[in-house]
Amino acid sequence: MDAFGHVNNVVFLRYLEEARIDFMFRLAPGDGSPSFSGGSVVARHEIDYVRPLVHRHAPVTVESWVTKIGAASLTIAYEIKDPEQVYVRASTVVVPYDLAAGRPRRISAEEKSFLQEYVEGPAVAGRGAGKPSGSERAAA
Repeated sequence: MDAFGHVNNVVFLRYLEEARIDFMFRLAPGDGSPSFSGGSVVARHEIDYVRPLVHRHAPVTVESWVTKIGAASLTIAYEIKDPEQVYVRASTVVVPYDLAAGRPRRISAEEKSFLQEYVEGPAVAGRGAGKPSGSERAAA
């Protein structure tokens, strides 16, 4: 929380990180798909602060979906919201990383297949035809 009683910008980054970890490391193995446990790095974050989120006990939802799959990177989009408001819209570029070799690696065919289930499509305005991944966070 900042001096004005709002959730701090750094906390929003933490919410995005937790949602990304849920998606890439927990959801994939539960789906029978490979996870990115071999390593990944964040190449870029982009955050639009739409409305201030004041400290409260009610949780907010972090929805995430894939907007782009490249040969060696993917982009995940997010909305941090509750049923009435969107507080943040954001995206993260993630690069799979070979920790042993110390360098980026390509996205495997299995990883790409999993990611494609969550790709934003034209079917619904503002949201994809794919399945959004959601998780709740307390507005600390």
